[in-house]
Amino acid sequence: MNTIRTLALLVGCAAAAACSSPNLPVSQKLSPEKVVEIAARIEAQYPNLAQDERDEVLHVVVRSLDEMIFIEGGTFEMGDFGWKCDFNPAEVCTWPCGVPEESLCNITRDSEDRLHEVELSSYYLAAKKTTLGDFDLHRSLSGKEPVLSELRSRERLKYAFDPMNVAPIRDWQEAKDYCQWLGKISGYPVDLPTEAQWEYAARNRGEKTLYPTNDGSLKFGQNFPGEGRRPMTERVDKYPPNPLGLYSMAGMAIEVLDDWYGDDFYQDSPRKNPRGPSTGIEKVARGIDSIDTPWLAANTVLRRNHPLELDTHYFEVSFRCAIPVSTQL
Repeated sequence: MNTIRTLALLVGCAAAAACSSPNLPVSQKLSPEKVVEIAARIEAQYPNLAQDERDEVLHVVVRSLDEMIFIEGGTFEMGDFGWKCDFNPAEVCTWPCGVPEESLCNITRDSEDRLHEVELSSYYLAAKKTTLGDFDLHRSLSGKEPVLSELRSRERLKYAFDPMNVAPIRDWQEAKDYCQWLGKISGYPVDLPTEAQWEYAARNRGEKTLYPTNDGSLKFGQNFPGEGRRPMTERVDKYPPNPLGLYSMAGMAIEVLDDWYGDDFYQDSPRKNPRGPSTGIEKVARGIDSIDTPWLAANTVLRRNHPLELDTHYFEVSFRCAIPVSTQL
């Protein structure tokens, strides 16, 4: 009897899938017993799926958890910390970059993005934006067609539908549903990250870093999409990650977050694990898409208001998931 089957018996063979499939993946983070539990949930939720399809779902869920980056919590000043007025986006420098702090210019044009102290508990954040392949799988389980299926046969657009490219969304709820689906299957409270969680991670746990790249600079074609006409979409891991191991926090697509957007929310934001206003009509988005001018819009502190629904799926809008737990998975 192989190791996987033995483990399944040891935990009571909690699911037919765990006992019938020899294809349980080996996880980097999860115990074999936890993988068996996840297989059990998949069997219970999708009893009519073929075994190879259930195996595919299991591999996606386990890989998604394995790719989560643990972000140790802490305290930082969230908001526009300022930067020297004349700068080269390709320059790497340590804040305040050799100039007096009182001489710094605003990074953003919004004076409401004032500095305020925030304390965050530890959490996990997906290393990569959600991929098109994983998003398509989730849609298929709900009986939906792949996104933009009417465009996939066009020769000049085939590059855009690489399964490892960014998942494009139309509705904020699609992103929310995907993360919560991962949570339901895995047994962890997976959800969209908050605005504070996103900025803290983009800034390497709250450092005063201008761009969320591997070295804090923008080097076109090296750590950010090339200058000039940039591709509509690219693979989520094309460029090197930031020091925490997070890919493409700047570039390819903005990321919708869990918080409602409020222009003046920073004025009375809670200090501990802040969330956005209790209600609203738009959500917060962070990062930059493939259209905006990067040296202005790719920074770590720019806030965006984003509608709940668009007219179609845009590759310029995507998301990544988070798990607000302080203990190891």
